[in-house]
Amino acid sequence: MTLVQTRFRPATAHRVHSTVADTMDAAGPQVWEDMTVEVALSVMAAARTGHLVVCDDDGLCTGLVTRARLAVVREGSGSTDRIRLRDIVDVVAPFASPLTTRAEAERAMRHRRLGALPVVDGQGNALGVLALSR
Repeated sequence: MTLVQTRFRPATAHRVHSTVADTMDAAGPQVWEDMTVEVALSVMAAARTGHLVVCDDDGLCTGLVTRARLAVVREGSGSTDRIRLRDIVDVVAPFASPLTTRAEAERAMRHRRLGALPVVDGQGNALGVLALSR
């Protein structure tokens, strides 16, 4: 009788086939579209984060805004206390489904030159954020 040795491998998916849900970070702070740029920058500083998930009045994700984008708006305008997040044209971003493969999402992010992408469910609720790996 021959003894067969079985080796179990951990259930880790290949990076190519992993989904966004496997690798996304928590959504982090979520703010309303009517928040001003100055307040958003303060929230980011307090939360020690580089992005905020932006939501509409119904609490559904409308996009993601980064510290870099807010800094550009702040530098370009003398009255950032009047500029709302909804007034920033590129705050509305593409979204990823949690079932999208990581490879697909990274390709889309590189193509659009995005550093982070909101992950939303079928109803538009923010589930997390996918950051582009360097």
